[in-house]
Amino acid sequence: MATLRRMKLQRLFQPRNPLFWIFLVLNGLSTVLSWLTHTYALSGWLAVVVLVFAVGNAVLGMRIAWRLVHS
Repeated sequence: MATLRRMKLQRLFQPRNPLFWIFLVLNGLSTVLSWLTHTYALSGWLAVVVLVFAVGNAVLGMRIAWRLVHS
C-alpha cells in the first residue's frame, strides 16, 4: 500500500515570507466580498464584477497556500 505524504499545515505560518502576508490579505478580502454579497442586493454588472473578483481571489489564495505548504 502506498503511503501518502502528509501535508503539514504548520508550513502555512511563515511570517518572514511575503507570500504569507499576501495570503492573509486575500483571506481578508474574501471575507469582505462574502459580506458584501450577503448584505447587499447587487445589480447585474456589479454582481458579475464581484463574482470575478471572488473567484480570482479564491484561486490565487489556493495557489499561494499550496506554495507555502510545499516550500
